[in-house]
Amino acid sequence: MKIKKGDTILVIYGKYRAKTGKVLRAFPKGNKILVEGVNIVKKHQKPRKSGEKGQVIEMPSPINVSGVKLICPKCGKATRVGYKIVNNKKFRICKKCSQEI
Repeated sequence: MKIKKGDTILVIYGKYRAKTGKVLRAFPKGNKILVEGVNIVKKHQKPRKSGEKGQVIEMPSPINVSGVKLICPKCGKATRVGYKIVNNKKFRICKKCSQEI
């Protein structure tokens, strides 16, 4: 998967199109990512201790990685990700400015 935890992304389709956010967690097996402020769902939580009230929590839900583009930290544009191998080390590169991410 080309997008990793800590990357800044841009959502390119769906209800949250044109929103940007930071990747909180990546799920490579499911090809999904968790992004802060995107795909917010409400979860009803029942009380755990006696005397505590139940509550409704808003939390982000995973979205498919195919619906997002990485924002390059160098040029600041939404871009595709490529790879470059130098001295048996693999680096991610921006397809627009060809700089290492």
